[in-house]
Amino acid sequence: MMHLGPHAAFIVTAYAAAIAIIAGLVAWIVLDQRHLARMLEEFEARGITRRSGRTDGQKW
Repeated sequence: MMHLGPHAAFIVTAYAAAIAIIAGLVAWIVLDQRHLARMLEEFEARGITRRSGRTDGQKW
């Protein structure tokens, strides 16, 4: 293992914090994507469609 010197605790803590923050952001993105997909399915079940999905040329 590498010798990190007298600041080893700070270095290890900084890396652990960075990994925890990145993991939290990834989890947040995945959970938000699932939530938005469920919301979109609910809207489509109610008959509310996306504007990008319209084929009749309507503006609104």
